[in-house]
Amino acid sequence: MNNFNKSLNTKDFTISSEIFLRPDTDEEAIKIQSDLLKDYVDAILVTDNQSGQLHMSSLSVGIILKNLGIDPIVNLSCRNRNRISLTSELLGCASLGINNLILTRGEKIPKEVQPRPKAIMDMNATSLISLANQIRNDEKLPSNNDFLIGGVVTPFSPKQGWPAKNLSEKIDAGANFMITHTCLNMELISTYMKRLVATKLLRNMHLIVGIAILKSPEDAKWLRENRPNVMIPADAVERLEKANEPEKEGIKMCAENLETLSKIPGISGAHIIASNTVLNIPDAISLANL
Repeated sequence: MNNFNKSLNTKDFTISSEIFLRPDTDEEAIKIQSDLLKDYVDAILVTDNQSGQLHMSSLSVGIILKNLGIDPIVNLSCRNRNRISLTSELLGCASLGINNLILTRGEKIPKEVQPRPKAIMDMNATSLISLANQIRNDEKLPSNNDFLIGGVVTPFSPKQGWPAKNLSEKIDAGANFMITHTCLNMELISTYMKRLVATKLLRNMHLIVGIAILKSPEDAKWLRENRPNVMIPADAVERLEKANEPEKEGIKMCAENLETLSKIPGISGAHIIASNTVLNIPDAISLANL
């Protein structure tokens, strides 16, 4: 089994990805997707009903992946759970050996999701990270509390002397790594990393950049219009529009981004998402000169 924690600490460039989960996703569907990815990635991230897309619990999927010999990263969000429920989930993860966690606030549910679920927000991402850290350090608990705690950040172009308050608060709370929201603007990532390296915060955490494989111009435009935290530059859309085979061009673009990220100081790896299928992810990784 690949080990995400070991990869972060021993490899120059770690790669993770996601699988697609829907209400009808079962263990066989998870196995089919994970079989396609397992030889190419160091871990598979399991989202927590992202954008209101219902599926089996992220902990359940994490256990299935672990039983298949794949190291899962399980996402837990604050959006629809109170403190008791979140503590229970974390204790379950610890007891079952699900060590890699992405702890988030949770996205707003799109208006088209009906009937409307009620957001709870008893905690925020930083306080949830702190709670996981308390469980990790509680010697009275009989469970294996070897958590590797992560969160998410949005890259931007900070000014010189940027204090990185949001990041430093999460690190102080116990975070070990961060994954950025999806960003295909490599110039922005380069500026962000230059400022982040200057803060010296990377001495205490790993930074993984989220990227995407785009299948078509329509795919890119939809993400730009419907996912406010996803950053896809206009020239990426234009390149897909001009391509004779947009899907192949999207794979090539992803491979190029992997190569670029691997050369930017301070970046520990990449997290790859794709539209509707994981089939193109191995192709992009194989094409990249890493």
